[in-house]
Amino acid sequence: MKYSTLIPTEALARHIDDPAFVVVDCRHDLADAEAGERAYRAAHLPGAVFMHLDRELSGRKTGRNGRHPLPDVAALAATFGRAGIDATHQVVAYDQGSGGWAARLWWLLHWLGHERAAVLDGGLDRWRAEGRPVTDAIPSPQPAVFVPKSPGPTASADEILSHLDDGGVLVIDARTPERYRGEVEPIDPVAGHIPGARNRPYSENLSGEGVFKSPEALRREFVELMNGMPPAAVVHQCGSGVNACHNALAMAIARLPGSRLYPGSWSEWVSDPARPVARGR
Repeated sequence: MKYSTLIPTEALARHIDDPAFVVVDCRHDLADAEAGERAYRAAHLPGAVFMHLDRELSGRKTGRNGRHPLPDVAALAATFGRAGIDATHQVVAYDQGSGGWAARLWWLLHWLGHERAAVLDGGLDRWRAEGRPVTDAIPSPQPAVFVPKSPGPTASADEILSHLDDGGVLVIDARTPERYRGEVEPIDPVAGHIPGARNRPYSENLSGEGVFKSPEALRREFVELMNGMPPAAVVHQCGSGVNACHNALAMAIARLPGSRLYPGSWSEWVSDPARPVARGR
């Protein structure tokens, strides 16, 4: 069976020793960039490798391309190969629980045409709550050759700017409501949002139990948010193009294909003072 969006903990538990599966720990903390790797070294899912958001799942910053620009395709393919990933492998990404970091790896793999990529629903929190094993043993994966397909489409600041007045794209902002409204901005130098963007905090994709809502519930909510716009018109954005992947994943779960990521997101948008900023609702 191919898992292309989510994988339940019970399904992964049946495959935790399966050589056809590659499990990747994606934990991260914006306030402490090394916290994720420290946590991984202390305890992680058996056989899991670690990928660092800044060093491996992001590219070189120029000051104009956001805080987590997309990696160079060749470098990313090499990262995947070192982890033992090739076209035959099922990849499972996880983080502490929400999937906000793991969704970045999910998106990057699909971006390069690897559809056998899923996020562990509920993450490490759910895995441990169910009494499943963890370890501090660091694996030595068998290197593989990851052959990327042509990268999928993304959105750019120029494209969004060109459609601000005609409604040709619908920007969905995954940040918290107070950041979207411009009431607080703990990271980037300018507060607010892209004019016309609609707010959908990525946490709204989760149920009270910390797992994703049902496909039917997600579909209802996104269809209401899109208000007649087609999925292909949707562009996902957050602070730096990471948590926005969670909304892209939620739309995939909801069987609403075709949305795109704006990789630079708010951190790129505000790097040019000529780009307009909106505040409030």
